[in-house]
Amino acid sequence: MAAAPPSYCFVAFPPCSKDGLVVFGKNSARPRDEVQEVVYFAAAEHDPGSKVECTYIEIEQVPKTHAVVLSRPSWLWGAEMGANEHGVCVANEAVVTREPASESEALLGMDLVRLGLERGATAKEALDVIVALLEEHGQGGNYFEDGSSCHTFQSAFLIVDRNEAWILETSGKYWAAEKITEGVKCICNQLSLTTKIDAEHPELRNYVKSQGWWNGDSDFNFSEVFSLADDHLACCSGRESLEKQGGDVSAQAMIDVLRDKDSGVCVDSESFLTTASIVSVLPQDPSFPCIHYFTGTPDPSRSIFKPFIFVDDVKLVPKVQSPSFGNDDPAKKIPRFQEKPDRRHELYKAHEWARSLLENDQDKGQKLMRIMLDLEKQGLEAMEDILSRTEILDPAEVVDLFYDCVDTELKFFK
Repeated sequence: MAAAPPSYCFVAFPPCSKDGLVVFGKNSARPRDEVQEVVYFAAAEHDPGSKVECTYIEIEQVPKTHAVVLSRPSWLWGAEMGANEHGVCVANEAVVTREPASESEALLGMDLVRLGLERGATAKEALDVIVALLEEHGQGGNYFEDGSSCHTFQSAFLIVDRNEAWILETSGKYWAAEKITEGVKCICNQLSLTTKIDAEHPELRNYVKSQGWWNGDSDFNFSEVFSLADDHLACCSGRESLEKQGGDVSAQAMIDVLRDKDSGVCVDSESFLTTASIVSVLPQDPSFPCIHYFTGTPDPSRSIFKPFIFVDDVKLVPKVQSPSFGNDDPAKKIPRFQEKPDRRHELYKAHEWARSLLENDQDKGQKLMRIMLDLEKQGLEAMEDILSRTEILDPAEVVDLFYDCVDTELKFFK
């Protein structure tokens, strides 16, 4: 059975985080050569009876979808992580359970990330959307753009809004979830739910009894029941780093944890690389905007986090969007993935050049990195200023925010 890519997701609530902020972060570990793009989809209304084509299957569309910003492997429909206009953030983890994941094409965990964001105005609504779709359509299909082998996994999710978070873990259509309102939580590519379960599939316990995995006499421990051997042990050293911050977890503290290669949170192995990262800051006071920082490039220790704020008519950023191949895309043709097109976007190509400079000319590379980190620092300080103001944010001030940050980064690379 294939190992799940070792991604990490975090959330910190007051009093562990600063200034009444909920801070969310994820490193997305994926195959080393995979390109992630950052894409925005405006809120939309849909005709009755219309369908939506996900990565592998078509499902019923809903009357209205929320505006979303997503970081996604550019060959698929869903997303590894993202946010919506209502301050909901969702990230997913591939996990292995004692129940083999289905190779039959259904919804991917990444499709469920996007569907939860498009249809849920709170974390609990997004959870309800995901589990309902799981029940109706199931999960399955190749997690990777690989025509030679089918890599299948079950899914775990971290679903966060301004007030609460839910850890949702699944095996097939069965699931359990824990509600979080304080402290620091981390999920990775192993099951983490134990006996504290706040919501579950109505047939979950009957199902595991019928499989002989639980006798009904002992406490029901989701990880122990569904994990292979001791795979449910604590997996996340990054959580300790955040807890040591006391009450000072901020966007910068989360970024620092995501950049930490020594802890293993920033993945750079023979098979997998952190191909993109996100940090979101969600003020518990709804009069302040949520701010979402995306890298759009691999290896957060060599990337910069650029801010995005939801406003009407936000400017699209083609330079972080991969080329579209339409119906000729090998991911859409049957049999799938017989070719691998060049999906690199403009920022990805510029970042490749910068990585090469860092590896081959240390002095110039370090100088460039200092300039880029200073650019990132200016962005973080500008966003802190927005969150400390008493007056309401003028949307015109940030409509070009992410576009301008990407454009400035590209100018420095050139």
